[in-house]
Amino acid sequence: MAGEVTQPGAALSRYVRFSREEWAPLRAATPLTLSEADLAALHGINERVSLDEVVDVYLPLSRLLNLRVAATQGLHAATDAFLGRGGLHPPYIIGIAGSVAVGKSTTARVLQALLARWPNHPRVDLVTTDGFLYPNAVLAARGLMQRKGFPESYDQRRLVQFVADVKAGVPEVAAPIYSHTRYDIVPGERQVVRQPDVIILEGLNVLQTRRSATATRRMFVSDFFDFSIYVDAEETDIESWYVDRFLRLRETIFQDPASYFHHYASLTLDEARDVARRIWVTINEVNLRQNIQPTRERAQLILEKGADHAVTGVRMRVF
Repeated sequence: MAGEVTQPGAALSRYVRFSREEWAPLRAATPLTLSEADLAALHGINERVSLDEVVDVYLPLSRLLNLRVAATQGLHAATDAFLGRGGLHPPYIIGIAGSVAVGKSTTARVLQALLARWPNHPRVDLVTTDGFLYPNAVLAARGLMQRKGFPESYDQRRLVQFVADVKAGVPEVAAPIYSHTRYDIVPGERQVVRQPDVIILEGLNVLQTRRSATATRRMFVSDFFDFSIYVDAEETDIESWYVDRFLRLRETIFQDPASYFHHYASLTLDEARDVARRIWVTINEVNLRQNIQPTRERAQLILEKGADHAVTGVRMRVF
């Protein structure tokens, strides 16, 4: 069997580790269904996924997920036959977690495009948990503006209810829309999910289960996942990517007067770099270490990235 079971500790012994070269052949005969033009529309602001990476990393992953979706659909059909009821066909839910700037959004978009090209699950929706952040007015009233992206900044009850309704086959389920330009929820706008075959839920803390001292919830969004992925990289690389992204935004979106961060557009290059590093150290690095990274070992598959943003290895949980 390709790959190697890791043994540095009990938590990792559940995983088989693959180098990119070992993982790539697991694509088998899965065809490449994306063109360079398709891929260009899926890139993030500061990372580029090559067709070679799609072939080596994402085609094997899409094949694995296709097999698992088909198996899950078969189990649902067996249960329906036993109960003598019509098929409810609940969607297969994939959670994707990871740090700010690690590239999880690009991973989610590439997987959505590939999975939608398989014939037995053509309807694949992608929802980000940004829409379930509390509005800025609520965060400000609670003193949480500097903890935006931390677990307590999300309307967890609404998020769990959304995923539960989707899983239950409710015909139409709405998610709020978040604007990165406005840095806030867009009043009156929503994304409507209509019984997809597969839904990808992407967000910083989708694998989070820790309760606060006053929490009363007994259910978490990850309870509804059929599969989960964590996009991983060294902290120093993620920090570098975050700073690079901030500098690119300074030249693009921040130039828009409607942008919440328009005041950063006038910063010099050195000033912008200093601000980005300060934001990383005081907010994003803290969130990563306290809340996001500790959930990594809950994922069923971990994509490991190198300094160039490309996936260098895969860890897959086998039990």
